[in-house]
Amino acid sequence: MGTSSATTHRVVYDDDIVRAFSIVTMVWGVVGLLVGVLVATQLSFWQANFGLEWLSFGRLRPLHTNAAIFAFVGNMMFAGIYYSTQRLLKVRMASKLLGWIHFWGYQLIIVGAAVTLPLGLTQSKEYAELIWPIDVLVTVIWVVFAINFFWTLAIRNERNLYVAIWFYIATIVTIAVLYIVNNLQLPTSFLHSYPIYGGVQDALVQWWYGHNAVAFFLTTPILGIMYYYIPKAAERPVYSYRLSVVHFWSLIFLYIWAGPHHLLFSALPDWAQTLGMIFSVMLWAPSWGGMLNGLLTLRGAWDKLRDDPIIKFFVVAVTFYGMSTFEGPLLSIKSVSALGHYTDWIIGHVHGGTLGWNGFMAIGMLYWMVPRLWNTTLFSKKLAEIHFWIGTIGILLYISSMWVSGISQGLFWLALDGDGFLKYPDFIEGLISSRFMYQMRLIGGVLYFLSFLLGVYNLARTIRSGRKVNGETTVKGSLEPDSRFNWKVMFGAPVIYSALVLILSFVLGGFGMVGAAVALGGLAVVVVAAMLGVGLVRDDHTKQWHYRLEGNWWVFSILVLLAILIGGIVEIIPTIVIANKAPLEALNTETGEPNPYLQQPYSPLELEGRDIYVREGCYLCHSQMIRPFRSETLRYGDYSRLEESIYDHPFQWGSKRTGPDLARVGGRYGNMWHYLHLRDPRNTSPGSNMPTYAFMTDRKVKLDGTAHKMEVLARLGVPYEAADFAAAKQTALSQGGLISADLESQGVEVEPDSELVALISYLQRLGRGPQPVAPDAGGSAALGAR
Repeated sequence: MGTSSATTHRVVYDDDIVRAFSIVTMVWGVVGLLVGVLVATQLSFWQANFGLEWLSFGRLRPLHTNAAIFAFVGNMMFAGIYYSTQRLLKVRMASKLLGWIHFWGYQLIIVGAAVTLPLGLTQSKEYAELIWPIDVLVTVIWVVFAINFFWTLAIRNERNLYVAIWFYIATIVTIAVLYIVNNLQLPTSFLHSYPIYGGVQDALVQWWYGHNAVAFFLTTPILGIMYYYIPKAAERPVYSYRLSVVHFWSLIFLYIWAGPHHLLFSALPDWAQTLGMIFSVMLWAPSWGGMLNGLLTLRGAWDKLRDDPIIKFFVVAVTFYGMSTFEGPLLSIKSVSALGHYTDWIIGHVHGGTLGWNGFMAIGMLYWMVPRLWNTTLFSKKLAEIHFWIGTIGILLYISSMWVSGISQGLFWLALDGDGFLKYPDFIEGLISSRFMYQMRLIGGVLYFLSFLLGVYNLARTIRSGRKVNGETTVKGSLEPDSRFNWKVMFGAPVIYSALVLILSFVLGGFGMVGAAVALGGLAVVVVAAMLGVGLVRDDHTKQWHYRLEGNWWVFSILVLLAILIGGIVEIIPTIVIANKAPLEALNTETGEPNPYLQQPYSPLELEGRDIYVREGCYLCHSQMIRPFRSETLRYGDYSRLEESIYDHPFQWGSKRTGPDLARVGGRYGNMWHYLHLRDPRNTSPGSNMPTYAFMTDRKVKLDGTAHKMEVLARLGVPYEAADFAAAKQTALSQGGLISADLESQGVEVEPDSELVALISYLQRLGRGPQPVAPDAGGSAALGAR
């Protein structure tokens, strides 16, 4: 890439798209936080579910997370990227049309989520709940955004890519890979599908996605925004270019491996759990390197912290980033995870990052950017100061209450008496003891919401006082299009050394020690790349490999892709191979006896009941994964095995226990107990905050579509047979009739095809083999005799 002309020309930036994304950021921020306040209220006061299915906690909680992450932070991210990219590259976005397709398509996605999730249309995978037609639209819109972004890189007027652009590239490339792989599914209708993965495969792929959605949607793009807006607000250069190189490459390489730490002590193979823990702990270093680079950028400008609310927001945001990236690796250590997993501690951790890091970065960016987009000054610095302090107090009250509640819950669940038995056998007792902390969390959330409303008011008055203006710059000459692929950079010394170290680590590690070997190899790769990339080996700046890499976006993007693919391939492929062998182990190899843990297919009614369980978001409060702790086996039954969920599409292991684990709830209570509990949980569990599901009593299951669902699952490897499809409806009615008759004998009349009956049949199946169906059910083996 070289200069083709010495002429001077003016570049006018496309700031209309920035203004649009900025405005909807404020709108969706209000919506996401308002829904968050409502679901927090529901956890303290169950009556706030209002007895309406589409306002129940299980349906609104995914709406809250999607609105906060993808609507609020997503739109903020796009506003920040469109604004900073044009100025860093000194060129207008390549296509105005693609920008507006991106904007309106993304808003359509958000509206689609806002409509479908309260209706119970969900995949039940955290941060990936959207149904398949919306997933397709997400993919299309992301490609539109990527084309516009990379096209702009190709026509840029700045030779080298600034560090913020590196993080934007990593975001665009990695999110595309994550989203497509995690959302591979087979539709059963326009509104329903089953993921192609099941059981442990689905769990690993989901948390490979789920963890890295946090990494590459809530972290890397916001770090790019940090690297642009903090230097602008402080009027200081980034503290260290060398640190930014080490920060970037080590972060994107290490982050992708850390997903399995969400599955510690589960049925996931132990080597994958250990691998996730090792890389999570290693993430401490690059994460804090980025935090320090951001804070130390303020060197010589700390006096602005007294008078400039924008600097306050940025400093506290980066501080919360440091806190979250300390707490995350801490929680990934097995001994700490044993205490914190499934508890409110995780909720506090997530919200510290989202409200503190993402929320305050968003507000700081908008306070700095909006006056420039409308050629005016901020309406009220005093109001911004009030916003800052109320918001900060709200966050601290929120996360501290969740820390106290979560640690208390973990200690309560693990506690044994002097004889080695449960000290607190009643789960509800622990929930009731957390109620005060839930109310403190609600107060903190309300304070943060009110502070955000003050910010929106301040920004709205700022917009009203100004007029739209597009930024512009003057460029001397122009650069030739960057269309050549630079092989010398692609196969430079850091790449070769990194590849050799990785290969050597695999060879030395072998299968049994691959986790430790790759971890050490990964650390060596980071050190080698950093040393060679930032000039610790070669002092001539113009000859540094990384300096030349920054001038070739093709090679840069490919190396990013390779860096993030390595971890996914190493973790996911072996797990899929191991899980695929599980069905073959029907007999115990030592005794020859049948494997009692090998899962059998669900009956038609149980399958429909499971879909209802998914629809209502029961996985958000109940796990189905008993860890191998004495306290858990005493409370819930024998610990869970890999082969018990191989046919679960999607998996339902859960990540939070507001209610008890249900992996072995089948047979523990009678049908009448479940009937009373589902209609009003307070009937059987005084003090419960679970919503009521009385509406299911009279609602009928659509059994005409059950056979097709079974056919789709058969294509995914579930061993249904042709006779099962033909008899599906009758089998479901027969099994429902048994439950209905049992309830009728106790004075309750309910139809055999009621949704309540279907859900009861599923719950009674959990932890047990196939349940009885009527003798005339038909099918290859009546699905109840297998």
